[in-house]
Amino acid sequence: MKIPVSLKHKPVMVSEDYGEIDGRLAPDSDAQGLSLGLAQWNDRGQVDISAKIWRHTGTKWSRQSEEMPLHRVLDLAILVCRTKQYFAEKYHRPDEEFADFPTIDRIGLQGGAMNVAVCQGNEHLAEDMKLFDERLHQDDEIIAERLRTLAGLLKKMDY
Repeated sequence: MKIPVSLKHKPVMVSEDYGEIDGRLAPDSDAQGLSLGLAQWNDRGQVDISAKIWRHTGTKWSRQSEEMPLHRVLDLAILVCRTKQYFAEKYHRPDEEFADFPTIDRIGLQGGAMNVAVCQGNEHLAEDMKLFDERLHQDDEIIAERLRTLAGLLKKMDY
């Protein structure tokens, strides 16, 4: 499915037919494309690049399509990696070691830090963490494939 080019987000690089590879949602995903392009919130004289997930209802492009600045996309990737690492470590240690430490990590960025923490405000945290962990393990092949691909690309780029 072709990503629209007549909307406010101006695609430059695209991944069309994304729904065919959208993790466990494939091939029935409503996310039909990804793009990197000029952000829809650009003002005159100021241009930002954004990433967009294009959703399609089956009959039209959805207003639930999401657009994010590139740094947020990368911040989400960092959060995914640190979360996966946390659950792998947690799997090998008793729960008591983790109960009193809601802050898992502080990752230095831009002279500050991104906090990675367990959501203490969640009333069903223990149950939700168990469900999250189970899904993380069930989707490990899908996630690991993407992380290996990302690691390989970063290595080729000398990062």
